[in-house]
Amino acid sequence: MEDIIICRCQEVTEQEIIDAVHEGATTVDGVKRRTRACMGLCQGKTCGRLVERIVARESGRSAAEVTPQHSRMPVRPVKIGTFGGDGDA
Repeated sequence: MEDIIICRCQEVTEQEIIDAVHEGATTVDGVKRRTRACMGLCQGKTCGRLVERIVARESGRSAAEVTPQHSRMPVRPVKIGTFGGDGDA
């Protein structure tokens, strides 16, 4: 179990998430702060639900009782021309 990678972007293992819960993390954001899970390029789209389930399992709660992660906007602003091209008006 300790070598199962849950967050591929940040290479966070299931054991690291379990340890974070046992150290007091009660939400996905709490695990995120302790392990960097859900902070990679996918912003938790790949691993967020898995982290949520692990938090629920280890804390003895249902997945519905675990507060999901807060989504963040992209880090960098993008010019609108990037999406439409230079020739689009």
